[in-house]
Amino acid sequence: MTHETPKQIFTKPFARRLSHAMVMILTFFSVCIGGALVSLLAVSPGTPIPFRDHSGKLLLAGISEKRFVTINGARQGMFIRGMDKTKPVLLFLHGGPGMPEFAISQKYPTVLEEHFVVCWWEQRGSGLSFSPNIPPSTMNAAQLVSDTLAVTNYLQSSFGQDKIYLMAHSGGSFFGIQAASQAPQLYHAYIGVAQISWQLASEKRAYSYMVEQFTKGGNDDMVAKLTAIPLPQMDVMPPAYAKLRDEAMHSLGIGTTHKMRSVVRGIFMPIMLSPAYTMGEKINIWRGKWSEASTYLWSNILATDLTVTVRKLDVPVYFISGIYDHTVSYALAKDYFKKLEAPVKGFYTFKNSAHSPLFEEPERFGRVLKQDVLTGTTTLADAITPHGGVPKP
Repeated sequence: MTHETPKQIFTKPFARRLSHAMVMILTFFSVCIGGALVSLLAVSPGTPIPFRDHSGKLLLAGISEKRFVTINGARQGMFIRGMDKTKPVLLFLHGGPGMPEFAISQKYPTVLEEHFVVCWWEQRGSGLSFSPNIPPSTMNAAQLVSDTLAVTNYLQSSFGQDKIYLMAHSGGSFFGIQAASQAPQLYHAYIGVAQISWQLASEKRAYSYMVEQFTKGGNDDMVAKLTAIPLPQMDVMPPAYAKLRDEAMHSLGIGTTHKMRSVVRGIFMPIMLSPAYTMGEKINIWRGKWSEASTYLWSNILATDLTVTVRKLDVPVYFISGIYDHTVSYALAKDYFKKLEAPVKGFYTFKNSAHSPLFEEPERFGRVLKQDVLTGTTTLADAITPHGGVPKP
C-alpha cells in the first residue's frame, strides 16, 4: 500500500488543472491555425480577377488570364491582363531575384493595364515558374535573357504584334536591358524602373548610407548589427545581411516603397491573400525567393557592371527612379543613364518614391507612359539631357 504525502495530495488537483489548461491552450491554437488555413484556402482559388466596369459588368474587351507556357524547355507561368486586348503588349520583368510582383500590383494598383496588355511573367525559378529541379547553374543572365526573348516571341505570336514594349523593375532590369541590347528589333522601347547599373557598388553605397543615418539617429543597436557584417569587402551578400538589409532599408524609407515599414504587411500579406494563386503557388513564391537558384542569380547580378557590358541601345530608353531609392541606387542609375547611348532617352525622377515608383506614384507614372513612352518622346523627362538623349557637356 502506497502512502501519499500531503504535498502529493495538494499538487494532484493542481496538476489536473494544469493538464486541462494545456489541453485548452493547444485546442485553441489548433482551432486558430485550422481556421487560418481554411481562410487562406478560401482566398486561394488560383484565378485572376476579371475586369469590370463601374456598374459591375464584365469588360468584354478586357483580358485576365493565367497561362503556362514551355519556355526554353521549362514550364513557366504568367498572368496576361489588360482592360482592352487590342492595346499594345508590354512584357513586365519583375525584380528580386525571385520576387514576382503581380500580387503586389493588386494592393498597389498601377495604371499599366489601362494602357497595355501586360504580361506579368514569373521568371524561371520564381512563383508560378518555380521548380525544385531547376539547376542553380542555369540561373544566370544568359539564361534569363534567352527566356525573355523567347517570351517576347511568344507574345508577338499570340497577339499578332511585330514589336512589344519591355519594362523591367529592379532585379529584372539587369537582364531586361541586356535583352533590349541584343534584340532591339523586337521592342518599341525599353523602360527601366529602378534600373540596375552595378549592384555591388549600389550595395556598398547603401551600406555606408545606412550606417551614417543610424549613427546620426542614435540607433546604436542597428549600427552595431550593420558594422558586424563588413559588406563592402564582400562580393556575395551574406544571408544574415540580406535579412538585416530589408529591415534597415524599410525603417529608413529607402526600401520597397518610401512609406512601407513592414514587409509582412506590405508584401507577404498581399501575396498570401491574392486570389490569383493557389495555396501551393503561394508557397512556391517563397520557395523560389529563398532558393539556391535565386541566390546564384543574385551573385551574378552583384558581380556584373552593366555600365561596361551594355553601353548602347538601339531603341528608345526610359529610366524611371525614385529619389529615395537606395535598394538600387538612384544616383548610380542617373550616372548610367548619362553614359548610355540611345536614339531617344529620358530620365524621370519620382520625388515621392523609393524603389517602386510604379506602385508609389501611379498617376504620374501613367502620364509618363501615355505622353512619352507611347509616343516615343521625352517631353516630361528631367532636364538632364536635351531631346534625343545626347548628354549635355
